[in-house]
Amino acid sequence: MTNFKALAEQYKSELLDKVVPFWLDKSQDHEFGGYFTCLDRDGSVYDTDKFIWLQGREVWMFAKLYNEVEHKQEWLDCAVQGAEFLKKYGHDGQLNWYFALDREGQPLVEPYNIFSYTFAVIAFGQLAIATGNKEYEEIARKTFDIVLSRVDNPKARWNKAVPGSRSLKTFDLPMILCNVALEIEPLLEPDFLRQTIDTCLHEVLDVFYRPEIGLVVEALGKDGELVDSFDGRKLNPGHAIESTWFIMDLGKRLNRPDLIEKAVEISLAEVEYGWDEQYGGIFYFMDRLGKPRHELEFDQKLWWVHIETLISMLKGYQLTGNPKCLEWFERVHDYTWKHFADPDYPEWYGYLNRRGEVLLPLKGGKWKGCFHVPRGLFNCWKMLEELSRREQK
Repeated sequence: MTNFKALAEQYKSELLDKVVPFWLDKSQDHEFGGYFTCLDRDGSVYDTDKFIWLQGREVWMFAKLYNEVEHKQEWLDCAVQGAEFLKKYGHDGQLNWYFALDREGQPLVEPYNIFSYTFAVIAFGQLAIATGNKEYEEIARKTFDIVLSRVDNPKARWNKAVPGSRSLKTFDLPMILCNVALEIEPLLEPDFLRQTIDTCLHEVLDVFYRPEIGLVVEALGKDGELVDSFDGRKLNPGHAIESTWFIMDLGKRLNRPDLIEKAVEISLAEVEYGWDEQYGGIFYFMDRLGKPRHELEFDQKLWWVHIETLISMLKGYQLTGNPKCLEWFERVHDYTWKHFADPDYPEWYGYLNRRGEVLLPLKGGKWKGCFHVPRGLFNCWKMLEELSRREQK
């Protein structure tokens, strides 16, 4: 029988005693503001460039901890200093958010990446809730408007596709918007929120989820058709599984058990499809027709994929009691703690080869920051606590 109480303590301790202090102590740039994210295994800085989406994620994480765990001043101070750096240097003055800055805040990469915007939204939204600061609230709202205006062409003038050529729409933006809308719910008009949520749910469940294969695809033709090309055949089980717990949250929020059941069904299909029976763990990229992938990292095992799966499986079990969700949670839990948790230093490894061996010992970089590990530990801790309370009744 699963010991939910012991597991809750395990996730809580890892979060509050190791991972949060690691980012609090090692990542803050007390001279220029913002955060270092390129951190080696022991937390030493190996590059000082600052990536906007990771800056926004760290602001959000510390504001979230302040709002929902404890009103610790050092957490709020950490979030505020990061937000002030972003406010001053992170955009072009019109809330077009750059992708990368140097340490001092000079822009390095133009604002081509829509995820710089989405994480600015949740950063300033969560911090507005923590502080009551109207300026932060306004930044979140206005940036969200820009995101929604670019849904049909997320890369805008930075789109490299030849006009009129193969036109694909991708899953990543509607997926993230499911989460962003709920994150800033207190800042949005109810009708606008509902309309946004309905659109996101439709895109995920009726467009990108393909019942004929029982899986979510990463890209479709402009009319919603399957496309036989590298991009059109790509599957990303981690993305799909992450989206399912967003949908479960929306199902709970909207009192729609049908949404929750559908999300559980999809999450189980994805983890069963994506699991590497030979070496364990979940593949990064797969091909829906079983053809070779062009990405050299296609068979790597990545931290965020496994952490998002832990959240999704546990949430599925918490909300429906489906025993398959608990079985998969336990299986993925065992793999994740064995391979990604570092026994000697805080924070987790991010990149393993197919066999589960550490490829890169870093704890942060251009793509990995203060987000998936602490968010996953936080979510699992809270759900395990609730399951433990239920068990004791």
